[in-house]
Amino acid sequence: MPKPVTLTIAGGIGHLQLNRPEAANTINMPLAVALEEAVSRVAEDDAVKAVLLTGNGKRFCAGGDISAFAESLDKGPFLTELATTIDGAVQALESLQKPVVAAVHGAVAGGGLGIMLAADVIIAADGTSFVFAYPAIGLTPDCGTSASLPRAMGLHRALAFALSGRPLNTSQALDQGLVTEVAVDPMARAQEVAAAWVAGAPGALGDVRRLLRQGPGLSREEAGTREAATIGGRMATDEAQLLIPAFLSR
Repeated sequence: MPKPVTLTIAGGIGHLQLNRPEAANTINMPLAVALEEAVSRVAEDDAVKAVLLTGNGKRFCAGGDISAFAESLDKGPFLTELATTIDGAVQALESLQKPVVAAVHGAVAGGGLGIMLAADVIIAADGTSFVFAYPAIGLTPDCGTSASLPRAMGLHRALAFALSGRPLNTSQALDQGLVTEVAVDPMARAQEVAAAWVAGAPGALGDVRRLLRQGPGLSREEAGTREAATIGGRMATDEAQLLIPAFLSR
């Protein structure tokens, strides 16, 4: 049986791929567990300097596997357990000390939005549809979407999107900050981005990612203290020791 999430590593890039193409990469318990395990492997592997996130098949991720919800015997506890498990995977992805780029296509709906927004740069194929989805079946957000969506779009745009029930097209998603750019071949463009990170200073980029993602939850004083400790610590790294003399000799 194919793995619901695959991980391949080449050229310093760890490629995480949602791999339930027959089910639009919808989230069930095996996928949630597999994603957390794959992210853990990426976090622990020093050979991985940057991460590429994609979905196999015609859609990036169409959200939760509604048939699995409906077939469960104890629906409320089942859905709570599934939401907790996939949220752990998304939090682990958000917390990686390595930059993450996502290539999305087809459709991104429900929990797929939360998975996508764990990436730092999001490249979308033209024609991709973005759907909040939850209220259409009487449910509410998971995968950290209630936090990540307002951060990406701003509170009122996020609320308008979530409450309207209407999908956003690629142009609207770009205009409203949901994606970073649109490309004819989002996979190729995302690979370019990841390769540039690997060739540059991926360790510093990992620290930048951490500081920017954690910054909104800190006071100004706490942010400054964390920045000062981080930049001081970076001076001792091989990256800085190599790049600073190169910069000074230009």
